[in-house]
Amino acid sequence: MSDAVVANSEVAIAQGSQSFAAAAKLFDKQTRDDAVMLYAWCRHCDDVVDGQTLGHAQEADFRTGQQQRLDLLRAQTASALAGEVTSDPVFEALRRVVERHQIPPRHPQELLAGFEMDVADRHYETIGDTLEYCYHVAGVVGVMMAMIMGVRDPKVLDRASDLGLAFQLTNIARDVVDDARVGRVYVPREILKRHGIAVIDPENRAQWLALHAAALELLDLAETYYASAYLGMASLPPRSAWAIGAARRVYRAIGAKLRQGGPSAWEQRVSTTKAEKIGLLSLALGDVAATRFVKPGKPRTGLWQRP
Repeated sequence: MSDAVVANSEVAIAQGSQSFAAAAKLFDKQTRDDAVMLYAWCRHCDDVVDGQTLGHAQEADFRTGQQQRLDLLRAQTASALAGEVTSDPVFEALRRVVERHQIPPRHPQELLAGFEMDVADRHYETIGDTLEYCYHVAGVVGVMMAMIMGVRDPKVLDRASDLGLAFQLTNIARDVVDDARVGRVYVPREILKRHGIAVIDPENRAQWLALHAAALELLDLAETYYASAYLGMASLPPRSAWAIGAARRVYRAIGAKLRQGGPSAWEQRVSTTKAEKIGLLSLALGDVAATRFVKPGKPRTGLWQRP
């Protein structure tokens, strides 16, 4: 059963996230197995709520029955957190990871609370509102991943959360047009208003210039969280630091491509090539070496604080 659970998780990460799949190969075996098992549960929950398969092929009527699907996920997750063994590889994966690393039940539940924000069609007025969403769908995943790597220091967990925030801000900037096509807007209203946008019209190419300027604000903000996460790498075991550093490099590169490509970058999905990923893995190894000499204890100033 163990092999089947891990194998199922490997398929999920290979098909659901090429960026994280590449970085995860750098972990030692146990850390990798646990990381991909946690990923598989996160991916499954996201897919169930959004009516997708491994992050793709969204169903046209995905909003129908969303709340019922989320309620079922909560019940299945609660059973896994209670230690109930199951033949479902996704929830068995969660049970094992939570049990092995003593991850507090509130953290998986916080992720589901993030999906509840989507189901409730929440609107985001301020950047604080958007960062709260980012924490629930990504920052808390960073916290749980750090726990898999042996981290328990709350200050280091804050920086793990910061990396998740940076990832999600990058995702929001990259996907703003596609999200708007399915009725979702994560760019806060205060930023949109600053650029003269009352309502995002994804098919209005004339609006894309202003929308790109708004997206750049999110990418600029993401940089402050990427910088905070960089300092946290010093507290990770070297191989784990390399994997996290690689993921950090790859996601930052996605933001850089959107920045450099201008509004026309949205004509296709912004991503990094296999060759680019290999180069970024090498740069991340240099980051690991450099962070070994970073002076610890530099305070997080002016950053959003996880609950």
